Amino acid sequence: RPLPASSQLLWVLLWATVLGLLCQRLAARLGVVTGKDLGEVCHLYYPKVPRTVLWLTIELAIVGSDMQEVIGTAIAFNLLSAGRIPLWGGVLITIVDTFFFLFLDNYGLRKLEAFFGLLITIMALTFGYEYVVARPEQGALLRGLFLPSCPGCGHPELLQAVGIVGAIIMPHNIYLHSALVKSREIDRARRADIREANMYFLIEATIALSVSFIINLFVMAVFGQAFYQKTNQAAFNICANSSLHDYAKIFPMNNATVAVDIYQGGVILGCLFGPAALYIWAIGLLAAGQSSTMTGTYAGQFVMEAGVQWRDLRLTATSTSWVQAILLPQPPDQLGLQATTPS
Repeated sequence: RPLPASSQLLWVLLWATVLGLLCQRLAARLGVVTGKDLGEVCHLYYPKVPRTVLWLTIELAIVGSDMQEVIGTAIAFNLLSAGRIPLWGGVLITIVDTFFFLFLDNYGLRKLEAFFGLLITIMALTFGYEYVVARPEQGALLRGLFLPSCPGCGHPELLQAVGIVGAIIMPHNIYLHSALVKSREIDRARRADIREANMYFLIEATIALSVSFIINLFVMAVFGQAFYQKTNQAAFNICANSSLHDYAKIFPMNNATVAVDIYQGGVILGCLFGPAALYIWAIGLLAAGQSSTMTGTYAGQFVMEAGVQWRDLRLTATSTSWVQAILLPQPPDQLGLQATTPS
């Protein structure tokens, strides 16, 4: 039976996760064996011009990533407050609470790791709930995961595939992982201790990326099941006939395929499966955005410290992307948010 088009790129997610595990494995080995993170190694072994270009490139990637994550968190606040918190207000809240949570590492890195674990658990539960209520076809999902094919795919599908790979394998997270393993006490004079540390870091990375894969699969399956090839008119009708009818106006009444973003995605889920689905989606989005913003902040700190050889640059390393994130949401239409208040 032909594979539904909404499941054709799931194999890209699977193999991007496998490749991401390989990158994390190499990053951990670098940190364990040398006692230095990737940024420090680049600074030591690359000539000035290549290492400066590399540093600036990674900083730009972090700025772009942070902007998306901060705005995503702001959208979650907007959805949870039924539009009462504007995007710029959500960005400010995100900046303040991110700094607050990051200072947990003053009480020990393990407490910060526990907080990350809590956020990941919230993501798994909320997006898992959306997966259950959307009820995607399980056979199509399995075939999409394990049968690499994409008949009839063109430029849009290629862009989606590249986006999936880029979302899974983020270069700054490789820098981050190589730095975080240094927090463990390892006797580098003993090869047995190094091998043992590498083994446990591989197990840790495998578990983390397996959970990440499941969460990403939940999100892709839900979007494929609920939104694939729906028109704006269909989305308008669905919302107009639901308890969230005030949201119907964000969809223009035409037969163009609906361009679902994380805001409209939550709205359509709420219209299809009830208000609980909307708010649970927003909670999951909030946890995902907060977790990603914090990891991006940490990665930016390590990258900038290695690039300019200064310490304690947490504020400087992240202020650029956050200032841009505050300025960007002023015109909501630029983000695909036709309306941030349903009433």
